[in-house]
Amino acid sequence: MIQTNHVTLQFGKRTLFEDVNLKFTPGNCYGLIGANGSGKSTFLKLLSKEIDTTHGEVIVTKNERIAVLKQDHYLNDDMRVLDVVIKGNTRLYEIMVEKDKLYQQTEFSDEDGMKLANLEAEFMELNGWDAESDAAELLENLGVPLEFHQLLMREIPVKYRVKVLLAQALFGNPDILLLDEPTNNLDLSAINWLEEFLINFNNTVIVVSHDRHFLNKVCTHIVDIDYGKIKLYIGNYDFWYESSQLALRQMKESNKKKEEKIKELQDFIARFSANASKSKQATSRKKMLEKIELDEIIPSSRKYPFIDFKIEKMAGKEILTVKNLTKTIDGRKVLDKVSFQVLKGDKIAFVGSDDIAKTTLFKILMGEINQDGGEVIWGKTIQPSYLPQDNNEYFKVDETIIDWIGHYYHIDDETVLRGFLGRMLFSGDDVFKKVPILSGGEKMRCMLSKCMLESPNFLIMDEPTNHLDLESITSLNKGLENFQGEILFTSHDHELNQTVANRIIEILPKGVCDRRLTYDEYYLGKEKETAR
Repeated sequence: MIQTNHVTLQFGKRTLFEDVNLKFTPGNCYGLIGANGSGKSTFLKLLSKEIDTTHGEVIVTKNERIAVLKQDHYLNDDMRVLDVVIKGNTRLYEIMVEKDKLYQQTEFSDEDGMKLANLEAEFMELNGWDAESDAAELLENLGVPLEFHQLLMREIPVKYRVKVLLAQALFGNPDILLLDEPTNNLDLSAINWLEEFLINFNNTVIVVSHDRHFLNKVCTHIVDIDYGKIKLYIGNYDFWYESSQLALRQMKESNKKKEEKIKELQDFIARFSANASKSKQATSRKKMLEKIELDEIIPSSRKYPFIDFKIEKMAGKEILTVKNLTKTIDGRKVLDKVSFQVLKGDKIAFVGSDDIAKTTLFKILMGEINQDGGEVIWGKTIQPSYLPQDNNEYFKVDETIIDWIGHYYHIDDETVLRGFLGRMLFSGDDVFKKVPILSGGEKMRCMLSKCMLESPNFLIMDEPTNHLDLESITSLNKGLENFQGEILFTSHDHELNQTVANRIIEILPKGVCDRRLTYDEYYLGKEKETAR
């Protein structure tokens, strides 16, 4: 068990949260949510004692082991992959290293023998003989191929290093598991396996994630950071969201009724306070008025951008036809005879294990790179807008946000432009920030602003939820659901795929698998294939 006792954290004059009293118990998974900058990752660091509290304390049950998902993909570059995973159990790894040193000694004293015997006993107690096979099983379940297990970390692709660090956190049945964005860069099968692992995990899990489907599936509780406070709610993310919205509505309705009652009493007092026959009643009304208190509705730290893609000219019947598209990159054929036709009303989610293939397809469609073979035929009325996965090229100019967005805004009125930027959460002096130094989330909101201002009737979006917080993802989700044109997109966000897509195209080593079905139906089919 892990708990916080009157915990407060301050940075200078800013109080991130104060007087936090929470208890996290075994068998539960706690989803930690809050706006960007609210302190989610910082709170995890407090729990792991990586940083100290300003006041109060974090209490962990004696002898319980905390495992933390590391975010440094270049950590332990010169270590063998299997050893990195085993290092998740620090004590077991220390014993293994110490044992190896003793066995390599040319001279061996009685004291060394006793020490080795004690190490071997502790090694066995920690299930050390199964450590390598357990580590290998974790890696395989997360999709790290067997041929990488004996290599050094620096010798394997970056996309696998993320999975190795996740396997490290999960290794050895930790008592308390702290996970910060564990689904980042995971493919469908790895996310599916992780969900099942956490559902069946008997100890304590505290997780930060922007994946709403993941939070709904694994969480028994939601820990909400807002108003500078941290509150605990029973249930998953959807239950928290509906409950919090209901509570807010009820508070507003209660205040409305109280305001009506206040006005009624004030009117009565104003009319009859000078009337001798009614003076007692007026005095009574005054006392009633003094007792009525309005509930304080504090503005949430959560802010939702306004994302709405308006179409300037509706598309004709001819949308997009792709015939036998082929492309080889660095000697590898990433697209091989890819063919499909986009029809009116299509919102197509592109899926598949090869992320490079999906990005390459979108770049060819937008004319950023040339195909080796095949053709792309756009309808004459189509006005596409593109949101790439890597947007760094757009932000190399030395411009402020207001100047940068001005290139796409066709109304020469700074007041109107600032109003638009305000709805995209760039208010006040934020609009004068230089675009090269923006955070990933700010750049993504700029790119979404660009797409909206282009008034497209066709959208191509490559991982549009990257770097966005839950509130921005929710707004984007609604914007894409409401968009009246056609969409091609790829995303690891399950909820976005399920609620937006009406067709799924899986890019295969040869061609595609094209199905008109929901993402959940596709996902269920994949689970059945894996189970066979």
